[in-house]
Amino acid sequence: SESVSRHLSVLSVFAAIDEYKPQDATTNPSLILAAAKMPAYQHLVDQAIKYGIANGGTEEEQVANTMDKLFVSFGLEILKKVPGRVSTEVDARLSFDKEEMVARALKLIALYEEAGISKDRVLIKLSSTWEGIQAGKELEEKHGVHCNMTLLFSFAQAVACAEAKVTLISPFVGRILDWHKENTDRKSFEPHEDPGVISVTKIYNYYKKFGYSTVVMGASFRNTGEVKALAGCDLLTISPGLLAELSQDHSAITAMLTVEKSKACDLEKIHLDEKAFRWEHNEDRMAVEKLSDGIRKFAADAIKLEAMIKEKMLSVKNGQ
Repeated sequence: SESVSRHLSVLSVFAAIDEYKPQDATTNPSLILAAAKMPAYQHLVDQAIKYGIANGGTEEEQVANTMDKLFVSFGLEILKKVPGRVSTEVDARLSFDKEEMVARALKLIALYEEAGISKDRVLIKLSSTWEGIQAGKELEEKHGVHCNMTLLFSFAQAVACAEAKVTLISPFVGRILDWHKENTDRKSFEPHEDPGVISVTKIYNYYKKFGYSTVVMGASFRNTGEVKALAGCDLLTISPGLLAELSQDHSAITAMLTVEKSKACDLEKIHLDEKAFRWEHNEDRMAVEKLSDGIRKFAADAIKLEAMIKEKMLSVKNGQ
């Protein structure tokens, strides 16, 4: 689900949904920004702007309402095509504000419900900061809202998510590989030595060994080798480009991850309060850098989308 939009038009994402019939689909701010620029989706942008203006408030509130409506509109388009759930992301600029993340998530859910979609078909995507994980805990416990914890790179993040009893996590594979290629002397890795594959395997084994019900959905793949090395994982979110490659690959796929294997692994159960979480996460340089970088990139795309909406809103208001 990751920014394959950089290379593949978002149209192909919808085309891929038609072709490969996945169970679920996910969006992120970068995909929505790419889609919002495309003529095929201008009607969704225009509708969202009308909604934003109609709901009044300050310019800032109108823009925020338009953004939420737009994210939900894309989610609704996807839900017409998949039988399962869609993931919709809360603004990354709220990544360190638990209360605001909860409020924004509830607003997104309310917009889906207004459109006749039950909250069971929506996963709210939150950054896996300490605050994001606690927002997820509160949304699940108090509001019955399902969360998908994203930008997850460290084992500490995964442990905290399990303890928060969130519905699903999206541990990143490819972005971990990217970091190792950029920051170490090694430029190529066999799938079973791929640091992203190793990370997700450890998380899967930990969750299964200790009976956590949180679903592990590997995300951000760079090649089909990574996908195959994680066969057996609860769910995988795969870009249209890699889906096309996999559909041409007729070699047998063996489950690499199994509950049986996880029961035999030597991981110890740990508990992380906020202090321990912050320390353990901070010990992982890759995870610290990739979480920060991911938040900055999603925030930058949200700002670009906002600027585009402001400009269009202005022309709508001036045209009235």
